Amino acid sequence: MSLNTIAQRFRRATVSRALTLERQRRSFHVRRAPEPPSAHISQLLASYAAHPPHPLSLNSLVAFGQPLTPESVLRSVSYVLSEIPRRLARRARALETLPFIVGTNPYVSKTLNAYRQSFQFLASYPPVTTLEENTAFTAELSHLVESHRNDIPTMAKGFQECAKYMSPTQISNFLDGAIRNRISVRLIAEQHIALSQALESQRDVGITSHHGIVDMACSPVTMVKMCGAFVSELCEATLGATPTIVIDGHPDATFAYVPVHLEYILTEIFKNAFRATVEHHYKLHGTTSAHPMAPVTVTISPPPSLTTPFLSIRVRDQGGGVSPSNMARIFSYAFTTAGHADSDGSGPYAAQHVGGSAAVVGGTSGGEGNLFGEITGKGVQVGLGTIAGLGYGLPMSRLYATYFGGSLDLFSLDRWGKYPASLDTSGFGRINECHAGSDVYAKLRSVDQAGNAQI
Repeated sequence: MSLNTIAQRFRRATVSRALTLERQRRSFHVRRAPEPPSAHISQLLASYAAHPPHPLSLNSLVAFGQPLTPESVLRSVSYVLSEIPRRLARRARALETLPFIVGTNPYVSKTLNAYRQSFQFLASYPPVTTLEENTAFTAELSHLVESHRNDIPTMAKGFQECAKYMSPTQISNFLDGAIRNRISVRLIAEQHIALSQALESQRDVGITSHHGIVDMACSPVTMVKMCGAFVSELCEATLGATPTIVIDGHPDATFAYVPVHLEYILTEIFKNAFRATVEHHYKLHGTTSAHPMAPVTVTISPPPSLTTPFLSIRVRDQGGGVSPSNMARIFSYAFTTAGHADSDGSGPYAAQHVGGSAAVVGGTSGGEGNLFGEITGKGVQVGLGTIAGLGYGLPMSRLYATYFGGSLDLFSLDRWGKYPASLDTSGFGRINECHAGSDVYAKLRSVDQAGNAQI
């Protein structure tokens, strides 16, 4: 072998090694702590966070619109400017006290920065004393609420990456507090936005059952049909088939509730029920069988009364039930089977999983990757579909159900037979036999009888 050939091979090996090192250098990500806020903002955060939120009952929140007058709207905006910064400051402080390695995660850091920016905006906003000033502020507040639409999927991605640095109990406790704080902040903000808009259009709207974001005659059957239609389209697009919904019980029942909360709860329950039903049908009969697919049955209880202040909704499917190994984790954050069945990412509801990742990475910008974020940006408090594959659907649904004193439980019925003795079917009667599947019971407290619920 000539010296020239040896030299050429050596040069090629050197270049190849250099390119490999450069690729490694570019792929190596150095985590840095989030940029600290200015001294002024840090002091302001500490000042607001040092005081606990003012206790606010649901009655007090609704009272801003009873009656709806210019004076009541100005009282509402005064409360918003004093209370929301206090709650944002406490969440920012909670994020700052996370373990250092967790705080340096880019998704957690992004959430912290979003809280700081919103806090600074509201804490430094001048007093609102006229309806004209309130109109301008309400527009800003609406934009602020929209800017936080993807906070939960962003935080979910961060904790998913940092799961080995915190125990499941620590993560669960932190996320419970963060999500409950989010619910309260959005209730306060969206109630004021709704009242302000209602005052401006009062002459055109006339008599309505809405007191801000609370619908005193919320119709579960209307919500079931709306959420069912949305999930049906989603299921058809991702799995190629969809079950029908059968509604029984008391379809004419109404109760006082926050429609966007019920919308979130029902949509998450339906996503699980529809997916399980289709997959179980494919498992039993194949993807090309003409065998009819089992429906998803929704039973609505009688409306609330003075002795029973709850309305219950039961959703049962014949999707094979939940395996015993998964039952203990079904309400745990980050537990999911969506989008992970296939290594290529094309499993059930993969489109939602992709939409969620795009929403996290791309913020609120448009584009094909954020398709489901765009589809579901219709006033729902947490962008429906954007957290699929991150395992937050059922635990968040339970938080929404319990927020006003209700409950949400899932029972897996994995064989023919009688219900377990512990299964409470009050309001529905007792049914002796069932197919293998899951039963979800949402017991929702009518908010006109939950006036003492603290927000």
